[in-house]
Amino acid sequence: MSAIESCRTAALGGHVARCEKCAHTQISYNSCRNRHCPKCQGAAAKDWLASREADLLPVPYFHVVFTLPAPIGDIAYHNKAVIYDLLFKASAETLTTIAADPRHLGARVGVTSVLHSWGSAMSHHPHVHMIVPGGGISLDGERWVAGRPGFFLPVRVLSRLFRRLFLTMLLAAHKAGRLRFFGDHAALVDAQAFAAYLAPLRRTEWVVYAKRPFGGPQAVLAYLSRYTHRVAIANSRLIACDRTGVTFRWKDYRADGRDRQKVMTLATGEFIRRFLIHVLPHGFHRIRHYGLFASGTRADNIARARCLLDVPAAQPEAGDTNCAEANEPKPLSHPCPCCGGRMIIIETFQRGSSPRFRPAPSTAVIRIDTS
Repeated sequence: MSAIESCRTAALGGHVARCEKCAHTQISYNSCRNRHCPKCQGAAAKDWLASREADLLPVPYFHVVFTLPAPIGDIAYHNKAVIYDLLFKASAETLTTIAADPRHLGARVGVTSVLHSWGSAMSHHPHVHMIVPGGGISLDGERWVAGRPGFFLPVRVLSRLFRRLFLTMLLAAHKAGRLRFFGDHAALVDAQAFAAYLAPLRRTEWVVYAKRPFGGPQAVLAYLSRYTHRVAIANSRLIACDRTGVTFRWKDYRADGRDRQKVMTLATGEFIRRFLIHVLPHGFHRIRHYGLFASGTRADNIARARCLLDVPAAQPEAGDTNCAEANEPKPLSHPCPCCGGRMIIIETFQRGSSPRFRPAPSTAVIRIDTS
């Protein structure tokens, strides 16, 4: 929380930029770059989206979601690293196993998974979103196997294998002593009590969602990129913050039409508690790639898929061959808000410092950018 509180304030330093045309001057403070900060991860999300778009294949893509039942989510509060990791592994193994089965697709597929731990009201709701091409490379590597139009894999088959794999992995983690239990769940440290706790889950249907995106693969990537570098809530959903609490917009997915959009007010302490639920363990990766998209073989697999699909390889954009002088002022990527001219950094200042630059009386008033 301390990083987020200091984000885009003088505590983190910043720079002063001036327009080359109209001399408009503004101060911009540095962002905290914390991956849980709702304000400063927009640029990272855009970079991630651009890199994923370069890997898109000219085939239909599907949006697949694996969700953990609430009883599993309850024990994940104190076991985030273990439970979330098992969620990634079980869902990815489920998808790649069923896809490789000749009775279904009979191919090796690529998977990009993104973890979400929240619902719209910032409740604890662990699930993974996946973007998957509607086809894959045959098991012998000699051809591209396309799925049926508008259909990827049977969700009931996915659901049951996911349930079996996850529960098997979870019991193994419990046996290895990797799980911790507190409060109402303290008794689950006992193996028999834990098995009894899981027994009802073996008889229920676990939620798996799979649907071809209406807007194409770019639409799914754009959807995922809005959440890959943020947690729980965006600033755009905040309405008010006062002594009574924090008011924000949320979606009630159990309602239809206009009743789905709702407003909620939480006491400040409860709002902070819900936000902190979704802070990930240190070093935990919320974006992972499997199958054809696994990091070690990603480039070769995508090149092979393009060859089998008879499409040209993506060409990297030519870089700027003009080397700037070391002492040349650094321009900003965004133009001047007054005239559209180029903004040049004229001063940088360190953490906790104030800028030394003071504009002449004839220049425009310095504007503070804290957005």
